[in-house]
Amino acid sequence: MIVIIRYNFCIFKVLTTMSTYPYPLRRTVYHVVFLILLWLACTPAHSRLNIEIFGGGTDRIPIAIVPFADENSLQQSITEVVSADLYRSGLFRMVDPGSLRPYAPAEVVYSNWSERGANALVIGRTIPMPNGQVEIQFRLMDVAKQSQLAAHATVVPITQLRAAAHHIADIIYEALTGEVGVFSTRIAYVLKQGNKYALQIADADGYNEHSIIEYTEPIISPAWSPDGSQIAYVSFENKKPIIYVQTLATRQRKAIANFTGSNSAPAWSPDGKKLAVVLSLHGGSQIYLINADGSGLHRLTRSTSIDTEPSFSPDGRHIIFTSDRGGSPQIYRIPATASESNTAERLTFEGNYNVSPDFSHDGRSFTFIHRHNGRFNVAVQDIVTRQMQILTNSQFDESPSFAPNGRMILYATEIGERGILSAVSRDGQTRQNLSVQTGDIREPAWGPLLRKR
Repeated sequence: MIVIIRYNFCIFKVLTTMSTYPYPLRRTVYHVVFLILLWLACTPAHSRLNIEIFGGGTDRIPIAIVPFADENSLQQSITEVVSADLYRSGLFRMVDPGSLRPYAPAEVVYSNWSERGANALVIGRTIPMPNGQVEIQFRLMDVAKQSQLAAHATVVPITQLRAAAHHIADIIYEALTGEVGVFSTRIAYVLKQGNKYALQIADADGYNEHSIIEYTEPIISPAWSPDGSQIAYVSFENKKPIIYVQTLATRQRKAIANFTGSNSAPAWSPDGKKLAVVLSLHGGSQIYLINADGSGLHRLTRSTSIDTEPSFSPDGRHIIFTSDRGGSPQIYRIPATASESNTAERLTFEGNYNVSPDFSHDGRSFTFIHRHNGRFNVAVQDIVTRQMQILTNSQFDESPSFAPNGRMILYATEIGERGILSAVSRDGQTRQNLSVQTGDIREPAWGPLLRKR
């Protein structure tokens, strides 16, 4: 049948074999069609992500960061990156160091910093080394206790200054909050420009972006492997949805699900050995498990409804997913190791439209898209208490993805009829827009923590 759908500024005609489900469910079920409909806006050239911060908690930690000694001779300021990382988290308030320039603990006059209202102080230096390398030293000082909280020294190539700065920000963040920092992580998203689709990877702050694949056919549903070395995604390059797994270091890839019908919505198991996928191999969309090499296909759900958008619990014991088995799209849970079944535990009950779940990394909650007063917003729900909180107030959000520490949620939204990336804190107090001047961005996925150095 021909489905005609208006999405804000365009009218689209999509040929599909969808049954007579209402449009909101079709949108959830056939992720493939959904993304095509979102993206037929033509825009030209590429541009770096820009970040705007909105809000921020009332109890932000006041911290002063002194420009590191001799960093003005470098192409990249270390302290600018560290400051931007901490500020972007919404947990820190930056204190202007003025003309004060201590570079070592013995040079710190703590009364100067307490008078400025700083609770913490960051000092350090950069030392040029042979062969294009730089030694970076830094110390985090507790102003009230007049003591050192953390210190780090490293030697990096001059091309890795931003990565080193992110690592310093992670150390500071963890020392002052007790939570692991995620500034050294990466994000993936799909960028449409003109008639091209690109699966891109960038640092968590949007810099160092690059494409790992580009096609004139849609690319959707990127999913990071637990160790961050591979990405699974769905590509239409062969005129049908096929799931690929690509190794980032070598760019080698393999089609792991190329069955009859639709192959979509890949989700990695926590051990990286399997993926949950959605196939229409035997009719309607159902959830299957498959080994990461494409072998060992095993069906998990067997229902007359449409089951889609799986997400593993961190312990690998459960999968949450979207289904219309209760009459409207809602979030359900099943054991990940069970034999195929038509029974599942319903998790969402508020409203008649809840889709796109993503487990938090502690397994205590999940984020999803909730329709409220005609808006599609990011929400989060506690697994045990079932308490739900709406975190955004925009018109159309999609594809929420938890940060590895559970503090922020990355998602796609619209501003000015253009898809951009945004992030919101778990408590809804801080929001950031990560946008490009041109291009339409969708399908974000936050990568895992890097292995500790």
